[in-house]
Amino acid sequence: MKASMSIQELNKGDTITHRQYLVLALPLIISGISTPLLGAVDTAVVGRIPDPAAIGGVAVGAVIFNTMYWLLGFLRVSTSGFTAQAQGANSDKEILLSLYRPMILAILFGFLFILFQQPILHIALSLIGGSEAVSSFAATYFSIRIWGAPFILLSYVLIGWLIGMGKVKLALVMQISMNLLNIVLDVFFVLGLGMGVVGVAYATLISEVGVVFVGMVFILRKHIMKLLQIKLPMLLEPESLLKMLKVNRDLFLRTVCLLTMTILFTAKGASFGEVTLAANAILLQIHYIIAYLFGGFANASSILVGRAIGGKKQELYHQAYRLSAQWGSIAAILSVVTILLFGSQLGSLFTTIEEVRWMTTEFMIWMVVYSIVGVWGLQLEGIFSGATEAKSIRNSIMWALLVFLIALWWFVPIYQNQGLWLAFVIFSLSRSVFLSLYIPKLTRTAFKVPGTIRGQTS
Repeated sequence: MKASMSIQELNKGDTITHRQYLVLALPLIISGISTPLLGAVDTAVVGRIPDPAAIGGVAVGAVIFNTMYWLLGFLRVSTSGFTAQAQGANSDKEILLSLYRPMILAILFGFLFILFQQPILHIALSLIGGSEAVSSFAATYFSIRIWGAPFILLSYVLIGWLIGMGKVKLALVMQISMNLLNIVLDVFFVLGLGMGVVGVAYATLISEVGVVFVGMVFILRKHIMKLLQIKLPMLLEPESLLKMLKVNRDLFLRTVCLLTMTILFTAKGASFGEVTLAANAILLQIHYIIAYLFGGFANASSILVGRAIGGKKQELYHQAYRLSAQWGSIAAILSVVTILLFGSQLGSLFTTIEEVRWMTTEFMIWMVVYSIVGVWGLQLEGIFSGATEAKSIRNSIMWALLVFLIALWWFVPIYQNQGLWLAFVIFSLSRSVFLSLYIPKLTRTAFKVPGTIRGQTS
């Protein structure tokens, strides 16, 4: 309750304390880290089945869904930005429209995934490969869990809306509830009823559907009368709708660039052998954990920037910028110190294979470098997302991808896997540098656009 009150008070003033910023950021960090747990839990529980093909099938299926849903992660990011701006402007109508409009997109994409499930599965299995048994288990897992696509995408919108509203504790409760329900059902279906891969898939499907009903119950209980006042012409208002579609398009292209970089990185690492591939995979998981840590502060800054722009509070905007830099730097220092002190032990958490563990430790220094060069790019993405200026995010990461391709071509033939990681951190540095170049323009224009919300007229 205290956290909620601190956040709501932002609409009444132009300042925020470090404590209020942390109250906002910490649940977002926990929420972000919980995001990839569904597939991980499925893989861990099915690991109790004495059939390696079943484990591989669930792992492959989880990769397919993680990729699909990662591409549509913009639904959460853009919803948070638009909602925070509407909240800052105290516009009840726009607050509700910022929920309705992306819900339409989520339902549309979800049913498209269901409609084209067979081509998606065929293409994915062709790209990933694997034995016939693994592919069979993956197809079983996929064919059940795919029916949750509209619901998981709706949960992105609901969680993004709640975050934009400052209801970060409720957003966190939704995600944790989904994971806990998934764990309980996994154990019951797989270990209790012996349903195997089918049980794992149904456990995840039920938890994905359940979390949407929990979120909708809360929203309807609080906003049912206001929601009923929204009419179709309001949803289809051309200028506002086009603004939302453009932001989501740019954030989608941003994710495509990230996915392209990750695929190229993984493929090149695989060419150096199984040990190198395994070590790189472990390091990438550590990198994701670091990124989620940074992302929590970036998401907090996104909410504050959205509120500042929506409410025309320039001082709050500058405060959000400073707090993002300060706490991003603190997070980077904590990451660097942790890796330097415990880096050799981190590899042991992921593998017992001595050769892989040794190589992971040898390349752990790149996680130190990443923590230093990558933090500011993520913080800036939070600021630009809150301002719903996704075009700058898109352009900067496209340029960073081009630099990555050049570095890949230049350094890998000379330095092998060290060159690959050098290209990775150059990509992260470029992402930070290129997006920094857009900051002066954002600062100049953020409070000069007419209307209560950027891109909309009064």
